Amino acid sequence: MGRKYKNPPIVEALCEFQFEPDSPWDLAMPGLIYEKVRDAFPKRRQAKVLDVGFLAGPEAVEQKVRAMDRMQFLREDEKALIQVGPHFLAVNHLEPYPSWEEFLPLIEKGLEAYCDVAAPKNIHRIGLRYINRIQFMEQRIDLEEYFEFHPFVGPNLPQEFGPFIVGIQVIYGDSDILKITLTAARTETSDTSAMILDLDYFLAKPGEVMLGNVVEWVNVAHDRIEDAFEACITDRLRQMFGEVTE
Repeated sequence: MGRKYKNPPIVEALCEFQFEPDSPWDLAMPGLIYEKVRDAFPKRRQAKVLDVGFLAGPEAVEQKVRAMDRMQFLREDEKALIQVGPHFLAVNHLEPYPSWEEFLPLIEKGLEAYCDVAAPKNIHRIGLRYINRIQFMEQRIDLEEYFEFHPFVGPNLPQEFGPFIVGIQVIYGDSDILKITLTAARTETSDTSAMILDLDYFLAKPGEVMLGNVVEWVNVAHDRIEDAFEACITDRLRQMFGEVTE
């Protein structure tokens, strides 16, 4: 069991599945999936999302952007939703994020409904991602006071700088990767500042996880994300989040 906070900085948690492209799919499936989840996700809407990818060519790497159709099934308060599309499923929870013990059953419910209807052959990719927004009341802060993970600026460079992004990929065994990114974020007022700490855990090799092992995989992914989050912050941030010690 990880640390608990009164004011956790999570603005969105999401679990995304991409299934093998040769799995069955037709236009009737989103409606059939909705019937299986409508008790918990009664609202539905169609949305277009942008899928950004990169294609390595003989002379350069090209960016590919595609508009993708998604059906979204939303909880009554619209704080949690299931998204489905061809060979695709995502379960999202916006702030206020409750707990892993409450989010995991939503993932299981969405996956069970999708598999019952679409009968995918196998999983191509799984990703579990937590996006944290950390707000400060000062325009400039000393990053080292709040973060164990931050950009290093050598002593011969100016120590005050503007927007930044820093990231690493941590490899777990042969099949999993955790991408950690810290980015300066926009704020509504010029006398405040904010950071986005993004932790994205995903399969490095397609097809490494079978459908029957999904719950085990996402539990391990969550534990590693939680450990990485704590490793990225200092006690001063824990005080800001209101750590619950009892």
